Amino acid sequence: MRLSLATEPASADRPNEDFVGVTSGAVVLLDGAGVPAGMGSGCSHGVAWYARTLGSTLLAAVTQRADPLADLLANSIKTVVSLHDFTCDLSHPGSPSATVAMLRRTDDSLEWLVLSDSVVVLDTGDAEPTVVCDDRVERIGARYRAELKGGLWSGGPEDAEAFRRYIDIMRGHRNRDGGFWVASVDPLAGEQALTGALPADRVRAVALLSDGASRLVDLFGLATWRQVLDLLEHDGPRELIGRVREAERGDPDGSRWPRGKALDDATAVYGRL
Repeated sequence: MRLSLATEPASADRPNEDFVGVTSGAVVLLDGAGVPAGMGSGCSHGVAWYARTLGSTLLAAVTQRADPLADLLANSIKTVVSLHDFTCDLSHPGSPSATVAMLRRTDDSLEWLVLSDSVVVLDTGDAEPTVVCDDRVERIGARYRAELKGGLWSGGPEDAEAFRRYIDIMRGHRNRDGGFWVASVDPLAGEQALTGALPADRVRAVALLSDGASRLVDLFGLATWRQVLDLLEHDGPRELIGRVREAERGDPDGSRWPRGKALDDATAVYGRL
C-alpha cells in the first residue's frame, strides 16, 4: 500500500490536536476534541497529549497484534487511562477525547474502524465510493444547533457563550446509550465503533480524513467524495487541506457555513492499493 499524508494545525500558535501514524500495512488517525476557552477538562495533560498518546498506543498495537480492531481500541484506551488515572480527574465530563479512524491491510483483506466523525472513504471502482462515518454525534448535535439558531460560531461574547452551552449539552450525551461515542476513558467505546472489511482486491484506494479535512464535502458542500478521491490521487493530501483553508478563510465570520471553529486542525491520508 502506497501512502501519502498531510496534517496542519488550525493555528500556528496552538498544538495540532490531530494525530496520524502509518506503517506499511496500517493507518491510525485521531482527531482530539478541543476544549473551548473557559471550560475545564479535569486533565493536566490536555487534548493534544491524549490524541498523541492514544494514537501511538494504537499504532503499536495494530502492527503487533492480530486482534480485532475494536478490541485493540478498547485495550489501548485502558492503557492510556492508566497513564493519567492518578494525576487527572477522569470522572470529569470534559475528560479529553478523540475520534478514531483505523485501517489495517492483511494479505487478503482491508479492515477498518471508525468511531465518531472522522471518515474512511473506500474507492472500490464504483461510481460512488463507500463512505464510512459514524454520524451519531452529528445527529445528536443537530437537535441543539437548531435551538441555538446557528449560534455555534464563537466570534463574539454571545456566540461564545452559546457555544459553551452547546458543549455542556453534548457532554451529557457523550459515551451513553442513545447518545454518541468517542475514545476517552471508557473502553466500551471500542464496542461502539463501526467496523468492517472488504477483500483487498476489491479496493483501489482509501482515504482517511479528520473532520477538519472532510468539511470540504460534509460541511461546505464544495466537492463530492469522488472528487475528493480524484483530488487526493492527482494532487495529494496537502492540496485537499489547502482547498479547505481557502473556503474557511473566505467565510471568516461563519455567515455562510456556521461552525464551531473558523479553522480546524486538518489531516488527510491517501492510500493506493
